[in-house]
Amino acid sequence: MRKQILVLLLLSVGATFSLMALPVDTGQTTSFNADSATQFYLNTLSKAARAKSDAYFEGGYWLQLWNFVYAFAVAFIFLRLGLSKWLKQKLSRVKSLPLQNLFYMACYLLLVWLLTFPFSVYQDYFREHQYGLSNLSFGGWMMENIKGLVIGIVLGAPLLMLLYIALRKTGKNWWLWGASGTILFMGLMMFIAPVFLMPIFNKYEPLEDGPLKQEILSMARANSIPAENVYRFDASKQSKRVSANVSGLGSTTRISLNDNLLNRCTPAEIKAVMGHEMGHYVLNHIYKGMIEFGVLIFIVFAFVNWAFNKLLIARGRQWGIESLSDIVGFPLLVFLMALAMFVATPITNTITRTAEMEADIFGLNAAREPDGEAKVDMMLSEYRKVDPGYWEEILFFDHPSGRVRVATAMRWKAEHLNDAK
Repeated sequence: MRKQILVLLLLSVGATFSLMALPVDTGQTTSFNADSATQFYLNTLSKAARAKSDAYFEGGYWLQLWNFVYAFAVAFIFLRLGLSKWLKQKLSRVKSLPLQNLFYMACYLLLVWLLTFPFSVYQDYFREHQYGLSNLSFGGWMMENIKGLVIGIVLGAPLLMLLYIALRKTGKNWWLWGASGTILFMGLMMFIAPVFLMPIFNKYEPLEDGPLKQEILSMARANSIPAENVYRFDASKQSKRVSANVSGLGSTTRISLNDNLLNRCTPAEIKAVMGHEMGHYVLNHIYKGMIEFGVLIFIVFAFVNWAFNKLLIARGRQWGIESLSDIVGFPLLVFLMALAMFVATPITNTITRTAEMEADIFGLNAAREPDGEAKVDMMLSEYRKVDPGYWEEILFFDHPSGRVRVATAMRWKAEHLNDAK
């Protein structure tokens, strides 16, 4: 269901970090060797732990393929087996076409959720527990899944209804309006998410006063981030992963870190994480990302428009699709978007990975905690392959690998031996 909502709304998610404390010689000596220090950190990962993280992450490659196969299966059920045509007929009593389409979208999202539920249970519940990455009971997981479904219907169905109004009103230029509307919707989600959406899943409250809070706010002020408070949220109810973020736009900008980060990490490590997250804000990654992904969205919509018209001529009568603006063809629209985004995965990964590396470098300069950064990077091995091959990282990684990130931190340290902490 999550993959379907991602395709329908073309939304993206924030980054998570994991941390661990380990002894390391931080002596300020001229003999410090960045390559040796990098290898030292990599060697702290045992063979068993590396095998486990590699298996988890490499299994994710196959999950990407199986999610795409599932998208094809859903489209087959709706089109080839006639579920989409049947659903439209059942809703034909609704006189208003926009309302008919709205109800269709709500029913479609619910049916897709039901069809993909078995796979979601394996992928998001059993597999996460198999690798020790989830703290949720099945009941807790179900509740969060249902919340996601409700949000998807409440926000997605009206948006998609508007898409079909654009299809009817703008004719051949529908894809230009559709892509533009999607980008605006992404911006709206970024604005409202910190205040209205994220609190649905977690409890947010101000971080208690103390030296750590003052250091974080000082770092924010020094980098012109308009935040007057720091918030903590209870991510430990979901997993042991640590995370932090500077989210929102304008008046909804807020600095947040989860309780795992506070409970598992030293102040130096927390500062390293917060420096990275502030880098996303200061370097305008939200706006740059909207532009970069916006270009991709226009390309995706152009492809969908071309492919849909080709298939409409070849299979439209067989599937009961009368025109591009016929709601019966919506499952085909979704599948074509899923196909385009699946093929574009290396591109989207590269866009995100590049921004993450820029934030890493900013964080090193802002927090000046290279060893804290390295410890954070090594804990990514709980759920991310730490030392992939060159092309493997380019194709499958949406963050730099652990080796690259630790090496970057150690090179920074080598050039700041007189002032690095």
